[in-house]
Amino acid sequence: MHRVVERIRETGDVVTLCLEPVSGARLDFLPGQFNMLSVFGVGEVAISVSGAPRDAGPLRHTVRDVGAVTHALSESAAGDLIGVRGPFGSDWQITPVNAGVAMETRDVVVVAGGIGLAPLRGAVHELVAAQREGGGRVFLLVGAREPSQIVFNDDLEAWARDGAKVMVSVDRATTKWQGRVGLVTTLLGDAGFDPSNVRAMLCGPEIMMRFTARALVDMGVDPEAILVSLERNMQCGLGWCGHCQFGPLLLCRDGPIVAYAGLVSRLLSERER
Repeated sequence: MHRVVERIRETGDVVTLCLEPVSGARLDFLPGQFNMLSVFGVGEVAISVSGAPRDAGPLRHTVRDVGAVTHALSESAAGDLIGVRGPFGSDWQITPVNAGVAMETRDVVVVAGGIGLAPLRGAVHELVAAQREGGGRVFLLVGAREPSQIVFNDDLEAWARDGAKVMVSVDRATTKWQGRVGLVTTLLGDAGFDPSNVRAMLCGPEIMMRFTARALVDMGVDPEAILVSLERNMQCGLGWCGHCQFGPLLLCRDGPIVAYAGLVSRLLSERER
């Protein structure tokens, strides 16, 4: 059981819930993992953790209002109780600063589409901290349908101040928008990373990840160095019910974060059924 201690409005249909356990310590997690959040009398849904392990504060989950359970979560107020089960799934394979092992020195390209920045947020926090300590350069490329759909604006500005190269593009501009217009893939050529010495992390609509991964491979990026976060209908979180099956993978157990190379590159061309 967790209690909502703060509800942050990110966009018109996206909120971040800050949760503290009713008893005991905060759950340990790795960037990219997810929890099953439940609203009693409504249901349960898989939501990625949008905080960073280094954060000392409440557990953060960012939710888009798209269904009955996510609507109930989005309407939660401070003091409400929510069930939290987890964490589950694979992670972005980030080496934390001061972990006692060598830091990643390759360039890291993070590509997020819309709410896909939420599962990447904790990873970017860790990567930017590592860059400050001599780790690899961080390139964050963000795409959104329109300016009002861009999430974590304060974080984007902070990461840019701390040394990350942050580029944002929207599909449809407004009269006040002064940034790039177009698909997020159009940012790749201008980012400035070294394709021969890079790893990439992609999260967003599958069509965006498919075209971005293909573009990265065409630029010379090793497919094994590209991680994608796949989403299916996760109901148990344990690989028992089979609802999240993706070819031979059960994404709540084998994913959601998997390497693009080989099997996944072929499966991404299959429409979800």
